[in-house]
Amino acid sequence: MQARIIAGRLPEQVDLDAVLQPSLSLIAPPDQLIDADRAIARLGQAIVHGERIGILTDYDADGLTSHAVIKTALLRYGVPEGLISSWIGHRLEDGYGISETLVDRLLASESMPEIVISADCGSSDHATIARLAEAGITVIVTDHHQVPADGPPPAAYAVVNPNRVDCTYPDGAIAGVMVCWLVMSGLRSWLIQQSFLAEATPKLGDLLDYVALGTVADCVSLGTSAINRAVVQAGLRKMRLLDRPTWRVTLGQLGLNAERLDAETLAFQIAPRLNARGRIAHSERGLSYLMAHHEQEALAAYLDLDADNNTRRVIEAEMTASAKPRAARLREQGARTLIVVLESGHAGVQGIVASRLVEAFGRPVVVLTPATDPNQFSGSMRSIPDVDAKAVLDRIAEHSDAGLIRYGGHPGAAGLTLDRGAIGAFADHMQAAMLADYPDILGEPVKWVDGSLLPEQLTLVTVDAIAELGPFGRGFESPLFEGTFEVRSTRLVGKDNRHLALQLRMDDVECEAIWFGAVEAGQRPVQVGDWIQAGYRLQANNFRGRRLSLVIQTAWSLTTNGMGMA
Repeated sequence: MQARIIAGRLPEQVDLDAVLQPSLSLIAPPDQLIDADRAIARLGQAIVHGERIGILTDYDADGLTSHAVIKTALLRYGVPEGLISSWIGHRLEDGYGISETLVDRLLASESMPEIVISADCGSSDHATIARLAEAGITVIVTDHHQVPADGPPPAAYAVVNPNRVDCTYPDGAIAGVMVCWLVMSGLRSWLIQQSFLAEATPKLGDLLDYVALGTVADCVSLGTSAINRAVVQAGLRKMRLLDRPTWRVTLGQLGLNAERLDAETLAFQIAPRLNARGRIAHSERGLSYLMAHHEQEALAAYLDLDADNNTRRVIEAEMTASAKPRAARLREQGARTLIVVLESGHAGVQGIVASRLVEAFGRPVVVLTPATDPNQFSGSMRSIPDVDAKAVLDRIAEHSDAGLIRYGGHPGAAGLTLDRGAIGAFADHMQAAMLADYPDILGEPVKWVDGSLLPEQLTLVTVDAIAELGPFGRGFESPLFEGTFEVRSTRLVGKDNRHLALQLRMDDVECEAIWFGAVEAGQRPVQVGDWIQAGYRLQANNFRGRRLSLVIQTAWSLTTNGMGMA
């Protein structure tokens, strides 16, 4: 069973030992990143000479964990807190990256920094970096996003990015937080060599919990990237020690013990709460949560983020309900990319809604909502595995009438700003680019499964065998199995009775199951006595003892109770 799971995820040429037994020794040193030595030396000089240092990062989980890594490292290296300033953009007011409005505030600050280090942004921001440079500020970019075809921003003093074409770092899949962790680790060594720090100064291994969270949250590959797998495993071990107030409070609020903390907890429980504030307000509260010094501070921040996440869910549900019929019409009309305009939509939730539409329709999706500038739309693009979102936007940007004002991102996801009057031209160029570069792709929703399990395999032993293969995430997804079951009982659960708890039977084996979000309009999708075909994951339910539970992802009835597809 383990071999089947591995074979379905990894290419034959991959080093299985490195992926399945990742070690921190596999992390290539910072000096293999182009410009890292230059960045480290300049940061070191700033510390030695007491210069004011600004930290500028994105507002999502990768950016916030990067911010926590840089600030914690600087404080450890003896930089007075008064010489450190934090600059985190507001998603709705500033947009992504080193934006004009963020630079306006920085340049107007009474304690304007003399050097700025970015993380998780900056590779495409030449104009704003040039403004900072003209004001006498040295800008060091650390990032992992795709670099423009004409190269990194020349106004930056250094651009440390494994995805530069002239960079030989062996793993371009690392997250932004890992890039800045490498730079800050190299800075420690430089300061020791300069006799500024004692050799006993602690390394940054204790910050791998931040790196793990940022890596999982940013959906970089946990498949062929041995480095990502190694840092996530090490970071989870660090979290499970519960020596940071943030994790003690979080697990307590989630009702989890440390042993149950895994990469999926980071992806589906912690990261959404950390991201929520940045979607609907200013994300500085997320930084306070990460860097809380005591449990009371961590709890107050967590409760704020949790409330924001609940608000985000409501907004997301409303936007998705509005977007789905529009996307369905576009799909019926043959659109290869579904471009949905929501005039009353919330910009902070575009990406999540786009992801929901990709899941539903199996095609790349762009969701557009009004920007703060009334003449513009902001948007998020989410793609399917075989379509590079950033490359598609690169092709569209070659056409001056396409209305692309700015954009950036990854193969799987991108953000953009669009001239309001150019939506029609943008859509035309999008479909033409898709037809030119991906002529054979006209996607349908696909659920990849790992086959079926025998009744005798529905045990906690199987759960533990699967867990040995973790961490699971993008590129190494948690196993999904399929099987036929008889429904023995059903029970509505959850605050709004949207979820369904079931007792299922396969041959002589009975087990409990939970189907989240199964119920719509008060109707149960299956009834007692039905036989259902289900796609499910296995987990251990630790409430009042440890027992097996199936988490149903999708199912349909094989008997005729009038319910049809579920």
